[in-house]
Amino acid sequence: MFEKILIANRGEIACRVIRTARRMGIRTVAVYSEADATALHVEMADEAVPIGPAPSAQSYLVADRIVEACLKTGAQAVHPGYGFLSERAEFCRALEAAGVTFIGPGVDAIAAMGDKIESKKLAKAAGVSTVPGFLGSIEDDDEAVRIAREIGYPVMIKASAGGGGKGMRIARSDAEAREGFRSARNEARSSFGDDRVFVEKYVTEPRHIEIQVLADGHGNVLHLGERECSIQRRHQKVIEEAPSPFLDEETRQAMGAQAVALSRAVGYRSAGTVEFIVDAERNFYFLEMNTRLQVEHPVTELVTGLDLVEWMIRVAAGEELPFRQEDIRLKGWAIEARVYAEEPTRNFLPSTGRVTRYSPPAEENGVRVDTGVREGGEISMFYDPMIAKLIASGADRGEAIARMRDALDRFRIRGVGHNISFLSALMGHPRFAGGRLTTNFIAEEFGQGFQGIELSDVVLRDLIAVALCVHAQRVERERTISGQVAARPAVNDRGWVARVDRANHPATVERRGDHWVVGLDGAEREVRSSWAPWDGLWTGTVDGRALAVQVERAGIGYRLIHAGAQVGVEVLTPRAAELAELMPVKLPPDMSKFLLSPMPGLLSAVAVAEGEEVKAGQELAVVEAMKMENILRADADGTVAKIHAQPGASLAVDQIIIEFA
Repeated sequence: MFEKILIANRGEIACRVIRTARRMGIRTVAVYSEADATALHVEMADEAVPIGPAPSAQSYLVADRIVEACLKTGAQAVHPGYGFLSERAEFCRALEAAGVTFIGPGVDAIAAMGDKIESKKLAKAAGVSTVPGFLGSIEDDDEAVRIAREIGYPVMIKASAGGGGKGMRIARSDAEAREGFRSARNEARSSFGDDRVFVEKYVTEPRHIEIQVLADGHGNVLHLGERECSIQRRHQKVIEEAPSPFLDEETRQAMGAQAVALSRAVGYRSAGTVEFIVDAERNFYFLEMNTRLQVEHPVTELVTGLDLVEWMIRVAAGEELPFRQEDIRLKGWAIEARVYAEEPTRNFLPSTGRVTRYSPPAEENGVRVDTGVREGGEISMFYDPMIAKLIASGADRGEAIARMRDALDRFRIRGVGHNISFLSALMGHPRFAGGRLTTNFIAEEFGQGFQGIELSDVVLRDLIAVALCVHAQRVERERTISGQVAARPAVNDRGWVARVDRANHPATVERRGDHWVVGLDGAEREVRSSWAPWDGLWTGTVDGRALAVQVERAGIGYRLIHAGAQVGVEVLTPRAAELAELMPVKLPPDMSKFLLSPMPGLLSAVAVAEGEEVKAGQELAVVEAMKMENILRADADGTVAKIHAQPGASLAVDQIIIEFA
């Protein structure tokens, strides 16, 4: 067994590998860019080596610096995590030449499966079902349109070296094929240094289901069941679960057998994933093989009881798997939600900045949190915006969903935007609960974007009752401060008014023994909690209904966050509520004549000139952030009055790019 390994990655996956290595008694070496000098993975590792500037192309993607770090520290092996150099055959060759073991498959398997075009040819030869398409490299947009017409729309345009949702576009027309070819090629060049793209048929009503494989160097190849990864946005997975609520045992075994056959065909060793697209009739087609650990591997770990990182390390050290296919049993259910730094109500645009508050839910009752972020840490524009992976398991799917919803309520993040409200909306959606999933789920159910969650009247009034009790408890505490003019009751005897969205709710609050009784809109509620005024998370019951509510002061009122929704409650005296009715509503400024940058990023192109007339839907500018191109379009006809920012400029959120007449 290795005595010391280096993790050629950052963030949550680096921390994840370090935890398993530490449990195995293996010392670890972290590498870090200038942007990550104070990152959590650097602190967790036994040693840390700087490898260059913040851009990944100058640090985490420079193989020579990783090899040099291995030689400098005496690391005997390298775990690549996912992304960066994890699927680069030339990186494996460089390690091999330096006498360092790569914790992953062999060079030949990586080379064979790393090229999406060649991998499909190999899969077909191994008897694996494949999607109809053109597997040659495409030279220009005219050829892309011609091929798309031959296959028949809709088609998927994909980067040959792609992954992580980058370099992928769906095209339903010639115009979309041209634009998709250009964007996919640009993203592929930026992210992977390889701008080749190919075209294949887009399967309608598709599910994305993948098979986890595990193989050793002694001829044993197993599959560990499937993961359902159909909940995606812009081809990036958002929710994953194991097992799939769609597969029957016959289909599961057939997909597993094909995944094993392909793995054997390329001499696979280590953990890997064979991805399939599955239609409504359970016909399945090979998409690609990821020759690395997947982001969503924890759900497989929780239903199989196996630590995949541990077995990757053991296989790389030459050990034989001590179990066989018949020993693999799936037990219970697990769901993973990816918590990203992004703004769901602003079309999921990335959010960067310092994490001023980070308090994940406790890892108990089937809840697990994999993260590389801590309070005070930075979400950088240079890397993937993932904050954490939240995983919940249970005896069945219903229990796993319930635990996930409760854990999301308890996850406190401040300082950057995040998608927890959207994840809560997904978990609470009836279609998700029913397992009626496709990769189009988000586009179909949130086609107009995500504008937040509407709470039922019962839950809303429960939250108002919580706000009233919080306020009463604060007043009670404040009345104990010495030096006050005259003694007064801890709670206002005349009652209160809870003000929500300018609507007044007359209320009373009374402490009765170990609980509160709240009179609200003519009905009483019994509220029980051990909350203290310095806690940001209120947990307790309202009329026996368990609640976890994040509570913050917001001006003269309170902001309550629950089930993905935010509710502002002001608790006022009746006279203050009367006066509040007279206050005018402040309207936001009219910014309709400006094109604003929706995110921090690089302005890579401006497609119009001053004085030019533009039409609704026309491309105006392209902003690049987190290695993704974001095309900004006109939402109405108009005339360009002034260009405020030029290509190459670094933009702040809401910075003016173009002004219209």
